[in-house]
Amino acid sequence: MTHRHRIYGFTMVELLVVLVIVGLISAVVGPVIYKRIGPAKQTAARTQVANFMTALDTYFVDTGGFPTHQQGLEALRVSPEGAPKWNGPYLKKEVPADPWGRPYVYRAPGRSGGYEIMSYGADGKEGGDGENQDITSWETR
Repeated sequence: MTHRHRIYGFTMVELLVVLVIVGLISAVVGPVIYKRIGPAKQTAARTQVANFMTALDTYFVDTGGFPTHQQGLEALRVSPEGAPKWNGPYLKKEVPADPWGRPYVYRAPGRSGGYEIMSYGADGKEGGDGENQDITSWETR
């Protein structure tokens, strides 16, 4: 009497078929997901700029002015020197970097008075289109 022992497992052909299927799915789905990352980062930047604007407006109501360029957005978290009516912090968390990992640009006074907040987009340079488009406070309102 002979007993045949059957070894269970996958054959090389079965593994290759599975790898081809996974590769095809990745090739189709990957670019679709990647195309959505850029617009999502721009939306996140616009939302952060809008949050800064709300915090800056509250800061203005309390202190009678906006933080200087030197004080920057950090004045929304830590009371700057010379702001006796500061009633913050005006942001719940630390001042975040933009979605591309760079600090937001804050200018006060801005080009038309008040302040300006900018992110230079994916390329980190002023100007640009698509994912490289600048996100600015004057276009967010």
